[in-house]
Amino acid sequence: MRLSVRTQYALRAAAELAAAAPGPVPAERIAAAQRIPRRFLDNILLQMRRAGLIHSQRGPDGGYWLARPAEQITLADVVLIMEGAPPDNERFHGVAEPLGDVWTALRDHEHATLTEVTLAHIATGSLPPL
Repeated sequence: MRLSVRTQYALRAAAELAAAAPGPVPAERIAAAQRIPRRFLDNILLQMRRAGLIHSQRGPDGGYWLARPAEQITLADVVLIMEGAPPDNERFHGVAEPLGDVWTALRDHEHATLTEVTLAHIATGSLPPL
């Protein structure tokens, strides 16, 4: 699986929010902590907010926070927002036909892993057995 830099940044920003104390986290703090270019981060946060994954508040005490507890947000949730649904694999023909089954198994394994791991796992450093 290849994840875009945008998706990798989104996962890092979401993990930063999951690890933060309760309350809004300024975008500047997320950008500095994760070394994400600020303008790039602003677009990512906007996309995650529009998808309902995070909330925001403007003003001097403003920032971003998760819309649900970190235990309820999987890595798959973030990836789906940023990447969209994975395309169906093309059909293989002749001797290469079994490759379709291999790609399907790989995609299923990736999806299972991403749906098992939550932002809380990342924020606490306690990954489930993979």
